[in-house]
Amino acid sequence: MAILYILLIILAVILFVSFLIYNGLIAARNKVKNAWSQIDVQLKKRYDLVPNLVETVKGYLKHEQGTLTKITELRTQAMQTKDRKETMKANEQMSKAIGGLLNVVVENYPDLKASQNFLMLQEELSGIENKIAYSRQYYNDTVMDYNNKTEMFPTNLFAKMFNFQKQEFLEATTEERKNVKVSF
Repeated sequence: MAILYILLIILAVILFVSFLIYNGLIAARNKVKNAWSQIDVQLKKRYDLVPNLVETVKGYLKHEQGTLTKITELRTQAMQTKDRKETMKANEQMSKAIGGLLNVVVENYPDLKASQNFLMLQEELSGIENKIAYSRQYYNDTVMDYNNKTEMFPTNLFAKMFNFQKQEFLEATTEERKNVKVSF
């Protein structure tokens, strides 16, 4: 009879630990999804801001219509893709194009640079870019925690059993890794 109680206690402990491990994996996976959603929220803010920036700048930048068109196309592409890597790639290209546009504005269009509306949009865009960078960092942190759980013993056994897949980190592109060229 004592052996039966011991077996029941061992079984209960195993079930309890199994529930904890499984729920921990679910919580980690949901945290990754939430972190990606936070990036998505910031990208949506940027998508909403881009048309306002384009409209504000359009009248001043007769010679920069190609850049404005490219930014609009990249925005559309970024909004339509469902793949995380493709979304981030399109957004990185859009960031680069917007940054180039803002540099042209600052250098060549003092009237626009002094416009209160443009300054407000520029400040808001800068804030969103900072939030996107922070959100990417947070996403990678949550992916690391999740991947650790799916790869470390004993949770890796449950991860394999219940098909928890390893997640990809958001990484800098080759272009972003290049040294910044500063010239005066």
